[in-house]
Amino acid sequence: MSFFKKLKDKFVKEQDAEEENKDQHPSDPAEGDSSVSSDSADEESSPEVSTSVPEKEEPHVNKEPAGRGSVDSHATGTEEDADPDVPGTEEEEGSVGPEAGNPVEDDEGERPSGAVEEEDEKETIASKFKKGLAKTRNSFSSKINDLVARYRTVDEDFFEELEEVLISADVGVTTVMEMIEELEMEVKRRNVQDPQKVKEIISEKLVDIYYGDDDAGEVEGLTENPDGLTVYLFVGVNGVGKTTTIGKLAHRLKSEGKKVTLAAGDTFRAGAIEQLEEWGSRVGVNVTKHSEGSDPAAVVYDGIKAAESRGADVLICDTAGRLQNKVNLMNELSKVKRVIEREIPGAPHEVLLVLDATTGQNAMSQAKTFAEVTDVSGIVLSKLDGTAKGGIVLAIRNELEIPVKLVGLGEKVTDLETFDAHAFVYGLFADMIEEYEED
Repeated sequence: MSFFKKLKDKFVKEQDAEEENKDQHPSDPAEGDSSVSSDSADEESSPEVSTSVPEKEEPHVNKEPAGRGSVDSHATGTEEDADPDVPGTEEEEGSVGPEAGNPVEDDEGERPSGAVEEEDEKETIASKFKKGLAKTRNSFSSKINDLVARYRTVDEDFFEELEEVLISADVGVTTVMEMIEELEMEVKRRNVQDPQKVKEIISEKLVDIYYGDDDAGEVEGLTENPDGLTVYLFVGVNGVGKTTTIGKLAHRLKSEGKKVTLAAGDTFRAGAIEQLEEWGSRVGVNVTKHSEGSDPAAVVYDGIKAAESRGADVLICDTAGRLQNKVNLMNELSKVKRVIEREIPGAPHEVLLVLDATTGQNAMSQAKTFAEVTDVSGIVLSKLDGTAKGGIVLAIRNELEIPVKLVGLGEKVTDLETFDAHAFVYGLFADMIEEYEED
């Protein structure tokens, strides 16, 4: 079976079946109403997003006067929870439960105010990747089509120009050289003379390049802790969309029925705490915070205690990303990790590096630097819909050997998707695949 046919069967026919099912069984108009209270929702159905502050348990309230930089709010635990080895836990108070306030512009330029609006219709994975990769596809596919139209046979000149097309999509020089070599071998093996047929081989090799020696080629989701609290640690420089990504992931996990808590560990960037708190209010999850400039490790410690006391399933920790001072950053992240590992053996279960896809090769530089200072287990590529150089996904995976776990395919809160290399290639070649008819 040809590769285009496999992708068509997997994504195009699946999408057609979903649309046909919608036509036959129209949804209840009330289903898309985001104003429905979560209290009225059946426990077995997917939870609605709360438009108000999440319901809180009655934690211990600190009656003492607030110290320098303290936050006048509920503490994350009793005095017995305080850890003398973690600076700041005795002085600073954590806040559990976001407070509604004025919208604060986050590090991606969005204003995460108000309740989350649910989608009227669920989009398929295929449609999300097709729409999210529109800019890359329009650039990449047009260049491939133009190249194919100018050649009658597949020769050395053809591969040289193809090399330039792939590099222009930010696939990365090392990855491109490896891919061209494999393409030449495959074309000879199949005795392909028609440039039109090379398009299909290119798409197939893009998937092979991503998965490498992994024959299974399975989608790599986020690791979960089967025995208790799952902890995700987010790292990344300012402006890459880290806060927005955390908010979107919190919404996604909550919609799956999980109880989520956030820890505002980026205590150095102005407005970072308020931005995360606003996202917590928007998606309806609790947030643990200290005052600006406090110790991130203390915030994360209190976040763990708050999550455990509330029976949370997932704790997502934000951190600062000051690459201009790698030594301080390394010390800070190491301390945060030590605190997490001490409290929850085996955690953090993911260290996720957020990169801005629109920065291209600069994202590669950031990934290399962060890989030096911490054990990055997965990449989150934000703003993939905003670039024509989506090939950076392949460069990161192939050259750094770090899997891309999540991708941002749009501005909506539901536009954070688990990365699937097959769906990615479908998004790149969607027009060709949908028009494909087997000879």
